[in-house]
Amino acid sequence: SSSLTEAKEFVKRLRRQTDLCNMVKTVRALLNNNSTVTVLRSGLHAIFNEKSLDVTKDLFQEKFRNPKKRQKNIQLKCLKNFISSLTSSTDIRDLLSSLSSDLQTFVIKPSKSKEAFKEQASDFMLKWNLLLSNVGKILTINRTDSFG
Repeated sequence: SSSLTEAKEFVKRLRRQTDLCNMVKTVRALLNNNSTVTVLRSGLHAIFNEKSLDVTKDLFQEKFRNPKKRQKNIQLKCLKNFISSLTSSTDIRDLLSSLSSDLQTFVIKPSKSKEAFKEQASDFMLKWNLLLSNVGKILTINRTDSFG
């Protein structure tokens, strides 16, 4: 049963790796197209300028009504940093490095223990997925040209 569990975990990791490789190929092609990157950046900037993500910000803060526990919205900071590094002909490695640096700064370093890290990392991932889902939805509904 131990070997079966390990084999299942290996298959999951292999699938994730394949999915990531396919995603990287797609993103590389998009990054090489200057007009696509320009339109995507303008759409993303418009989302922030129109305050379309205010509902998402409220959801992030709902859990932290107590001022002592108020959490900085690190997901939005990471997304803004990601957008600022997004230019045509940017290498995918540079974008991932930028995101990795933000994760190091906002999630990994502030963790005092293994349990705190697990909690902070899972909280970040949950909110990051929610944020990206909302961004995708807003781009799909309001800015179809940006959602190439």
